Amino acid sequence: MTFQNIKQAFKYTGRNTLLTMQSILRWKKFDFSRIPAVFGNAMPKSGSHLVYQILKGITQVAPYRYVEALPVRMITGEGRQRSKDEILDDLTGIKPGTMGWGYLRSYPEYIRFFEEHPDVISFFVYRDPRDQLISSIFYAVDIHLEHAQHDYYTGISMDERIKTEILGRDEPDLLHLPNVRQHYDEYLGWLDCPEVLCLRFEDLINDKDRSLAKILDHLERGSFRIPTGRETALAIIKEAIQPKKSATFRKGKSGGWREHFTKEHKQLFKETAGDLLIKLGYEENNDW
Repeated sequence: MTFQNIKQAFKYTGRNTLLTMQSILRWKKFDFSRIPAVFGNAMPKSGSHLVYQILKGITQVAPYRYVEALPVRMITGEGRQRSKDEILDDLTGIKPGTMGWGYLRSYPEYIRFFEEHPDVISFFVYRDPRDQLISSIFYAVDIHLEHAQHDYYTGISMDERIKTEILGRDEPDLLHLPNVRQHYDEYLGWLDCPEVLCLRFEDLINDKDRSLAKILDHLERGSFRIPTGRETALAIIKEAIQPKKSATFRKGKSGGWREHFTKEHKQLFKETAGDLLIKLGYEENNDW
């Protein structure tokens, strides 16, 4: 562990202690052992900071100590692929009365974790793959200038960027990118995991009441009950959802892909993604 890692660990330990003390004062509660842990999961560029804001909102309506400040990532900021044991350690570290969030692929080991830990409540957010890939491009080009694709994408046209996101890339001396279907296949296992509530990003934006009610119902699937009345709880959590406060916010709307996709892009997407949009419920067939 580097000095920077140690410094950061102490920083967030202090933060969590302070937030725990605030929670004790707010809820007049010292024992959080019967409060289920929560893990909010999302695909990259599919509403992860929306997930974080929802979790923060829940701390205002239920006796939770804190939401972890940093997400659980599959890859470090330096580009190192983290081991499955490291990630399982992160999940195990989410204690009763606390919340974590991150970008977790549906590998069998992680699915098994939630199957074997019913006291850890999890939900997963995904997005229309067409909007997701456009958002990924703008994030790499305009927002995260240290992004692994920044230099490559700034040197090519928007047409070429979209084709790269759809078709993937496997060239010597360049970071490998899976095609759009391969990318989503690493997350689709969550849709078949009954322990995990799966939600569409678009529904969280356009149908907040129903989507947030599903999350609260999922949170109460066991013996735990939220002490705040449902109507009040929904209002407080909705107030906590402010996408424009996210440093990575750009537009956050659905259907923006139509402004960028050409007929060629549509055809390439259909050939590469197959029935992906149908499986996810975004289209009834490939005639779009």
